Amino acid sequence: MRRTVNLEVNGHPVTLSVEPRRTLLDVVREELGLTGTHAGCEQGACGACTVLIDGAVARSCLVLAVQVDGHRVDTIESVGTPESLHPVQAALRRHHGLQCGFCTPGVVLAAIDLLERCPHPDEAEVREAMSGNLCRCTGYAGLVAAVVAAGAEQQ
Repeated sequence: MRRTVNLEVNGHPVTLSVEPRRTLLDVVREELGLTGTHAGCEQGACGACTVLIDGAVARSCLVLAVQVDGHRVDTIESVGTPESLHPVQAALRRHHGLQCGFCTPGVVLAAIDLLERCPHPDEAEVREAMSGNLCRCTGYAGLVAAVVAAGAEQQ
């Protein structure tokens, strides 16, 4: 039995008919075509599927699509453009916090969430906040430096 879900995705109103068991991750990728949100472990441990729900970090693999009825969902597609990177994206590029890119969408959204809550975090605060985002390539040093720098550059 499908249910109608009304939500806002990346600033646009969306109405979907979904099966109650479908995850937000599956709906975002398969029905909305927003493939920047990555499917990693599908158990909420890796952070690859991170989105913002009403401005707060959430693992889209652990949220049912019916749970976001009436809410705002932001995916990586809502953040910056190739011509105008978000400050977190620009800092990741400058500080070599990127390699294969699989974790990057979740890392960017988690960093944006952190900087909203704690505008000028130190290294320990960044490491704590980003601990739910697994990266097999960078060793985290550039990633952490980038988030600290992005915070320091904020007004």
